[in-house]
Amino acid sequence: MKLHEYQAKRIFAQHGVPIPKGEVATTATQAREIAQRLGGAVVIKSQVLVGGRGKAGGIKLAKTPDEAEAMADHILGMTIRDFKVRRVLVDQAADISEEIYLGMIVDRGRRRVVMMASSEGGVDIEEVATTNPEAIKTIAIDPYLGLRSYQTIGVASSIGIPQEQFRNFNRIAFGLYKAFTASDAELAEINPLVVTASGDLLAVDGKMVLDDSALFRQVALEEMRDLDEEAPAETEARINGLSYVKLDGEIGCMVNGAGLAMATMDIVEHFGGEPANFLDIGGGAKSDKVAAALRIILSDPNVKAVLFNIFGGITRCDEVARGILVALEEVQPQAPMVARLVGTNEVEGRAILAEANMATAATLAEAAQKAVAAAQGETL
Repeated sequence: MKLHEYQAKRIFAQHGVPIPKGEVATTATQAREIAQRLGGAVVIKSQVLVGGRGKAGGIKLAKTPDEAEAMADHILGMTIRDFKVRRVLVDQAADISEEIYLGMIVDRGRRRVVMMASSEGGVDIEEVATTNPEAIKTIAIDPYLGLRSYQTIGVASSIGIPQEQFRNFNRIAFGLYKAFTASDAELAEINPLVVTASGDLLAVDGKMVLDDSALFRQVALEEMRDLDEEAPAETEARINGLSYVKLDGEIGCMVNGAGLAMATMDIVEHFGGEPANFLDIGGGAKSDKVAAALRIILSDPNVKAVLFNIFGGITRCDEVARGILVALEEVQPQAPMVARLVGTNEVEGRAILAEANMATAATLAEAAQKAVAAAQGETL
């Protein structure tokens, strides 16, 4: 779950990270009023859950309240990478001398939270990693000891922060780490963390991605979810307890089990097709969940064929088959479908699908080949 910049920065501030004064506006008039209260120059920043806002014209500097109103009127309603801007953050403008990157991320290979810092702030860290990887300094944080001051001072020194700013950098790094762990985050970053002309450190931008699996204990953060920024298919998948990721292919895949889903996607590509999604219905899925999964797959206009690959262990094949028929009645799709059902009640499941004249297969390879052929317009 992604948070907007203004939400992330407020969480940072709760843990002692200094941020600019600012408020959120949903109209140009509100932006003008906020600029008047703040006084001086302000930055009008579109609040959408994608990067590249500045390049798209979604971040503007306004020197007066009138300019703030005009800039907000221009930004509100614009579309940035398919996301409509519905609110803007009006922040006090900072007198920037230097820009630094500071972030926390889970390194699954090391099983540690890793702090990353770079003197090249203000640009995507992925770009820095490609063009100048030596500029990124990383520190693995022991989960039992937590972040230590000697680590933050070492990082500060390695990226060229003046010694007189070590204490402030240490405080900000600890605040970011606390915000990261307290929120069950997967990512928390300040980009840029600026050094102002007066020598202060200030987090002028912020980003957080939360672990969906931990949201059950983060009720207040769960309420921050912006449904307007979430694709309808992802919303329906989350509500129905499905693991779904949209891809760019033409063959929709519905599978029970993450590993089996990955194998299904691989074999589809092996036989010349491209998967349209990753979708795991999980174990023990009943017909209503299967129907919801199929609705999600068929909502993608790029899907030209659907492949079902069900291993009936906990999940019963006849339940899956009934779910498929329920979904077919609701959606009435035009795309051809191929089903491979193996395991508990597989005979009953195949019989149910046979009555509906759906193509079936005994092996995954056969099913994938049939699905690829169907997507290419061949008759099954």
